[in-house]
Amino acid sequence: MKAVTEREIRASFINCSKGEASRLAVPRDLDSRPWDDLDFLGWREPSAPDRANLVTERAGELVGVALRFPSRQRGALQRSMCSVCLTTHSGSGVSLMTARLAGRAGRDGNSVGIYMCTDLACSLYLRGKKVPDGVFGRFEESLTQEEQVERARGNLGAFLEKVGLSS
Repeated sequence: MKAVTEREIRASFINCSKGEASRLAVPRDLDSRPWDDLDFLGWREPSAPDRANLVTERAGELVGVALRFPSRQRGALQRSMCSVCLTTHSGSGVSLMTARLAGRAGRDGNSVGIYMCTDLACSLYLRGKKVPDGVFGRFEESLTQEEQVERARGNLGAFLEKVGLSS
């Protein structure tokens, strides 16, 4: 992913109003992010434990999605798999992230969900730059790292299509 600015991030959101996008807490460390290792920029809202945001490039355009997830923690013995990067986490390492649909449907209260790494670090797990807590982690696969990254981009793209982004 290419490095992005706060202004570009705020202008990219497809499922919230311009006013809502202007109030989002954008990460302050944009200049120190490992952009070459990211397929998307994801962050949690520091003042709202049930909110997160995701920005990615699709067809040369920046696309942002505001997400919500339950703040209730799962039990430490329970494990779940991220639908984007297929990393398995124990406890609360995977959360159901929901996004309001774009346009009228979203304003009417309709949403779609996906199970994702709670810390939104899918790109780093895929590249071995971050290791999940616990004994589960990533399964050994016959796919190359590049093929795994492409699969994750496809999984994320399918979710974005459901939110309301047309190809």
